Amino acid sequence: MEEKYQPPFNITGDMLSLVADIMEILGELKGVSNLEKMPRLRKVNRLKSIHSSLAIENNTLSLSQVTDVIDGKRVLAPYEDILAVKNASSAYKIMNKVDPYSIKDLLKVHFVMMNGLVSEAGQLRTNQVGVFNEKGEVVHLAPSHTFVPTLLDNLFDWVKESETHMLIKSCVFHYEFEFIHPFRDGNGRMGRLWQTILLSSWKELFQFVPIENIIMKNQEEYYRAITLSTSEGKSNIFILFMLKSIKSALEEIMAQTETEKKNLPKEVENLLKVMEDYPESSETLMQKLGLKSREGFRRNYLNPALKLGVIKRTSEKITSKNQKYIKV
Repeated sequence: MEEKYQPPFNITGDMLSLVADIMEILGELKGVSNLEKMPRLRKVNRLKSIHSSLAIENNTLSLSQVTDVIDGKRVLAPYEDILAVKNASSAYKIMNKVDPYSIKDLLKVHFVMMNGLVSEAGQLRTNQVGVFNEKGEVVHLAPSHTFVPTLLDNLFDWVKESETHMLIKSCVFHYEFEFIHPFRDGNGRMGRLWQTILLSSWKELFQFVPIENIIMKNQEEYYRAITLSTSEGKSNIFILFMLKSIKSALEEIMAQTETEKKNLPKEVENLLKVMEDYPESSETLMQKLGLKSREGFRRNYLNPALKLGVIKRTSEKITSKNQKYIKV
C-alpha cells in the first residue's frame, strides 16, 4: 500500500502557545462583535487584503486608489496594475463559493485572478520558475513542472484528510504551495488567498481578516521565513511567522470593532476611509477628501478623530511643520 504524503514539519510548544492565543482572541471577538452588522469594517478589511497582497507583488496602487478602482472610479495608473486589482476583487468575492480542497476550483480562481495578466491563467505551469524576494533575488527554485500535478494532488489530499489544527494546517499548506509554485505567475497572491479560504471554511470571520496586510508590513521576514524553512527542509519557521501574523491581524480586528462601536461621526468615518496605514500630512488628507478649508477640516474631521482616539499625531509638538497623522 502506497504511503500517504506528509509535509515535513513538527508541532512545537511555541506553535501551540500561538494557537491558544489566537483561539482566545477568536472567543473574545465572538463575544464583543458581529461583523455582519459592520459592513464598513468588512469592506475596509477586504480592501486591505487586496491592496496588501498585490503590493507584495509590486503593484503600485495605494489603498485609496485600490478603493477607487473597485468603486468604479477612474484612476491614473498602469493598466496591468488596475486589472490586477479588478481581478483580485473578483477572486476574493467568490472565496466562499469554492471548495478549499478542490484543485479544479484552485484553477478556476487562478483564472479569475490572472485573466488578462498571463496567457496561462487557470493552467498549471509548463516551465521552470523560482520564488523571488522584494530585492529580485531568487530565494527558492521550484520543482520541475513535470512533478507539479502529483505534488498538488498530494498536498490537497493531505490538507483535506489531516487532523492537524486548521490554524497550523493552513500555514503548512501556504508554505508547501509556495514551494511547489504550481503556476507561472500569481503563486504568491494565490497562496495567501487560499490560506484565507481554508481558514474561512473553518471560521467565516477569516473572510474579513486582512492577514495579507500584516505580511506586507513584514515582507522581508515573510520571504526569510520561506527561505529558512526551505533550508531546514521543514516549514516550522514559516508556520511560526504566519501564526504570529494571524494573531496580529486578529488583534487589529479587535481594535477596529471597539472603534466601530463608538458610532463615529460621518466625517470621521470618511477620514478613516481615505487614510493609509502609514503617516500622512493634513494637506494630503484634505486633498483626498476634496476639502479646501483647513479650518473646516480641523473642526469637522481632524480634531473629532483625535478626540475619539481613532487617529494620533506622529509628533508630540502639535504645531510641527512635519506633523503627520496615522490610524490607531
